[in-house]
Amino acid sequence: MADTILCFDIGGTTIRTATATEGAQPGKVARFDTPAGDHGAFLALISSIIDDLPERPAALAISLAGIVNPETGRLVVANIPAIHGTDLKADLEERTGLPVIIANDADCFAVSEAVFGAGRDHDIVFGVIFGTGVGGGLVSGKRLINRAGGFAGEWGHGPVVPLVVGERTIPHFACGCGLSGCVDTVAGGPGLQRLHAFLHGETRGAPAILSGWHAGEARAAQTVETCLQLLAGPLAMAINLTGATIVPAGGGLARDHALVAAIDDVVRPLTLAKPRHRLVVPATSGEEPGLAGAAAIGFQTLEIAADRA
Repeated sequence: MADTILCFDIGGTTIRTATATEGAQPGKVARFDTPAGDHGAFLALISSIIDDLPERPAALAISLAGIVNPETGRLVVANIPAIHGTDLKADLEERTGLPVIIANDADCFAVSEAVFGAGRDHDIVFGVIFGTGVGGGLVSGKRLINRAGGFAGEWGHGPVVPLVVGERTIPHFACGCGLSGCVDTVAGGPGLQRLHAFLHGETRGAPAILSGWHAGEARAAQTVETCLQLLAGPLAMAINLTGATIVPAGGGLARDHALVAAIDDVVRPLTLAKPRHRLVVPATSGEEPGLAGAAAIGFQTLEIAADRA
């Protein structure tokens, strides 16, 4: 399997894995429970998956919901204590003897869209996530900007949300990152729920809010419209800063294509370019963007290493 990469999408409860050849989407996906609390068991599981392959792959490529500290190589992965604070790359390379490439899941999503999805015909692709949280990844020439890890593309964090929408004052809610006023606090699934509770004094999940919005319910419509106004300026600024000409949207909320279209409607007029084409669009790279993006990043990394050799 010299021309094959074994790729992983690692979450707090499930590890998804598949092999991929260069230029192609990953193959059949296998799923395993994540040994989230045991570092040794985590490494042993990855090793056993490799051992079960008919031939050894050229490398391992990993997508995970965390950040690689570019200075230390150590991971910040709050939902997987087994690998939080560890140098997983070094640990796995020592155990398996294979090159290991690790990237944030939003970064992998962005690369997947740049290589296989809505960004195929664009140079600068800014992939955004509207899921449990709000995140993003930035790609130029189909390659990540922050190849060594770090926080590029993380537009969901920073004290930038407007304090007033119309005549209504909106407080800066505290964010899990330690700041207040982040887009993440009002635009992901939990954020939409928080915003609805503030505006209307009732607890309602994001799917129910969106269903109400589609049905024309006044309270749900006010919540969604307020959310759109709160995120529009920060996202437009991020697009101006990056020069992105396409912004594929992924995550659970982005499966609602009407919501994605509404985001585009409020964001595009605030950008300097004001393109005529849709700017914020639904993702199209398939069901496994984490695996596909990890594989693409892996092959790019191997190519760079070969060129330097």
